[in-house]
Amino acid sequence: QVHLIGSGGGLVQAGGSLRLSCAASGSPLSSNAVGWFRQAPGKEREFIAIISWNGGSTYYADSVKGRFTISRDNAQNTVSLQMNSLKPEDTAVYYCALERLAYSDHMGPRFETDFDDWGQGIQVTVSS
Repeated sequence: QVHLIGSGGGLVQAGGSLRLSCAASGSPLSSNAVGWFRQAPGKEREFIAIISWNGGSTYYADSVKGRFTISRDNAQNTVSLQMNSLKPEDTAVYYCALERLAYSDHMGPRFETDFDDWGQGIQVTVSS
C-alpha cells in the first residue's frame, strides 16, 4: 500500500508563492492519477487539481486555474503543486491523494471517493 507524505506548506503574504510536494513510499505513483484537495476552516474539502498517471494531462478547479500548476516526476515518485499569486482565500489544509483507478486519462472534477490513499494535511496560510 502506498504511503503519501506531503510537505512544503507555511505562511506567505498575499501575492506570494509556495510549492507543495507529495512523496510516495511503499508503492510507485506511476500508474495512477494524483489529485490535490484543500479544506478551509469551516468548509468542506474542495478538489483543486489533478494530473494523469503519465503527467500528460491536467485539470484545475476554476478557483486555482491560472495560478496553480500541478506536475509529477514518476522517477522520483513525487507530485508537486506550485502555487503562485496566493490569496487569503487560499488559506486551507492541503491534501494530495492517489486515484483508485489506474491508468485513467480522464481529466475533470473529482470526488473524495475517487481516491483511496491520502497524504497528511499541509497547512497553507496566506496573510493579507
